[in-house]
Amino acid sequence: MIKNIQISDRRFPLAKGAGSDAIHRDPIYSYAVTNLIDDSGLIGTGFAFTLGEGNDLVCKAAQFYAEQLKGKDIEELMSNFGAVFNQLSNEQQFRWLGPHKGVVHLALASVTNACYDLWAKKRGVPLWKLLTDLSPEEIINTLDLSYLEDELTHEQALQLLKNNQAGKAQRQQIIDSGYPGYDTSIGWFNYSDEKVRENCHKAVAEGFTAMKLKVGSTDPERDIRRSHIVREVAGDNIKVMLDANQQWTLPQALKICKELQSMNPYWIEEPTHPDDVLAHKTLADAIAPTKLALGEHVPNRIVFKNYLQTASAGFIQVDAVRVGGVSEFITISLLCRKYNIPVVPHVGDMGQLHQHLVLFNHISMGHEALFLEHIPHLQKHFLHPVKIENGVYKTPLEPGSSCDFKISIK
Repeated sequence: MIKNIQISDRRFPLAKGAGSDAIHRDPIYSYAVTNLIDDSGLIGTGFAFTLGEGNDLVCKAAQFYAEQLKGKDIEELMSNFGAVFNQLSNEQQFRWLGPHKGVVHLALASVTNACYDLWAKKRGVPLWKLLTDLSPEEIINTLDLSYLEDELTHEQALQLLKNNQAGKAQRQQIIDSGYPGYDTSIGWFNYSDEKVRENCHKAVAEGFTAMKLKVGSTDPERDIRRSHIVREVAGDNIKVMLDANQQWTLPQALKICKELQSMNPYWIEEPTHPDDVLAHKTLADAIAPTKLALGEHVPNRIVFKNYLQTASAGFIQVDAVRVGGVSEFITISLLCRKYNIPVVPHVGDMGQLHQHLVLFNHISMGHEALFLEHIPHLQKHFLHPVKIENGVYKTPLEPGSSCDFKISIK
């Protein structure tokens, strides 16, 4: 059973210019870390991701949630985790601070992810294997489908998983071949044009077949120039994505996105405010067939439902350290599978956790193995950092979710 908990505020300054975008010019990559320690000495590690200030607030909220798990057996907890998640996320006083968003939901993600890590370690398997070995009924029991009944009932979700059992054995071949990655670090916002060009050449040499540039400059001509630099170096056969990180108003986005179409972007990401579903719908219709990608700052399954209902997004970038953790991530992936919209997670956690989840999405749900974002800046801090060779994530084999840090938390 869970005997002790430890919550830790961990912050990691980045190299000059790294991690910068049009909104977040000076990020400090930070984690609100939850450790759940059972009576056998196993430690389940989970975290939420922030950019520095406020990380301590998330830690305080995580402490509140984690305390409620003391004395519980992890197998019993996870056998009906959907009900546990519903109970925690709707705690009558904490819910007021959200609901289901902001500090309290980030904290729930940290604790939820620690539960999944401990569960996998208890069974002695990597998280992706634990999830892919679960029956459809066992998966559904870990999910909270409330507020989705108009689109995805319990019975429909179960049938969707059962339907995708077909072809599962063949899709498991990805365990050996690895999951494709794409390089986000070529074009951080504060990098010079020369640095962007240099990084593009490096990414191509390292085998990446997709890469992303940060846009959203005060001068749109800077974005246009830099996007064409990337396209020039990458060539026509490499996918190039553009990410505005919510910088534009809708009128601005309508104008600049049409101009950016000249370099044939694979997607345009977070063009405007993440809560403005209808603005994204207007923009998506205006720039079709160019698609929008979003989800980095979408906090819960209900808002994702609205994006899917309105056909506002061509790619969903749900992040298991932004929504309420692995459980809600899987719920949203199921919704996306119903709509046949690809899930390409945002990787604010350097891919440690999401490398497991995309394998599950592909093997058990039949999602296309498109690619997974790769950001390398914090790999050195992890006990089992992600491994990428020739632009491909190598399958992690250690028990758990790959979220343990090198230095133990005291």
